[in-house]
Amino acid sequence: MSLRIGTRGSALALVQTENVVGMLADRGIEAEIITITTAGDTATHVPLHAIGGQGVFVRALDDAILRGEIDAAVHSMKDIPAARPAGLACSAVLERDSPADFLAHECPLDAVRVIGSSSTRRRAQVLRANPTLEVKQLRGNVDTRIRKLREGQYDAIMLAEAGLERLGLQLPGEALPTDRFVPSPNQGTVAVVCRDDPEITGPLAALDHAPTRLDVAIERAVMEEVGGGCFTPQGIYCRNGNLIAEVLALDGSRWERIERHVATPEEARECGRALREKAGDLIREARAALGLKS
Repeated sequence: MSLRIGTRGSALALVQTENVVGMLADRGIEAEIITITTAGDTATHVPLHAIGGQGVFVRALDDAILRGEIDAAVHSMKDIPAARPAGLACSAVLERDSPADFLAHECPLDAVRVIGSSSTRRRAQVLRANPTLEVKQLRGNVDTRIRKLREGQYDAIMLAEAGLERLGLQLPGEALPTDRFVPSPNQGTVAVVCRDDPEITGPLAALDHAPTRLDVAIERAVMEEVGGGCFTPQGIYCRNGNLIAEVLALDGSRWERIERHVATPEEARECGRALREKAGDLIREARAALGLKS
């Protein structure tokens, strides 16, 4: 059978999807790429939290699968919300690339004063590291962000290192340590979502990387228990069962954090509930500051 694989039209999304199609071809499975525009791609002038968070990049592709227009879609897994529609399956989680954030800058690091990022997590972690810095909103695809950096609108910008690597881009700057700049849940991971049909899930399951799937399942279990989505500044990262999870105030002035070895998603849920209890005030404050209902 030939599979119809949906994707956003950004350069990064297309590269990720082309990689999946190539992996399928290596296994004798034919697939074609279908590009779909999402609300997140068109509303680049407003913060993500104002249009529904990272999930806006996923929703249009979910709907296309459920309508039967495509069989599957390729996503950066960190964009996939915790709540998922019935009738869909995560058929494959690819082996993880770098989970780290990358700080790109063309001026000397000690001259950086204004950093571009649309992520509440990155903003909070930057301000925790250095409260004198200014973090300004930055939306758009990777090429747009790099152009704005080179135009001097920002002294530095924050990007996922994995995205730069997949695009073959080498920028001046440095990867940030994951123990201090704890990544978003599932950052650096690509997932294939499809209609929950054995004829589709079966072929795609050949791409699954079991160790990565376990680590990201642990991260998502913590995320689901903590709540807050991309609205609350939170970093959750697991490698080989070693979990770091934290929730921060929007201005980075306070945070709650846990570090534990976790063997199963069930254990991770216990960690998530414990973190949510410790960080309840921070979560409520963030939602109130962003004008979101509790």
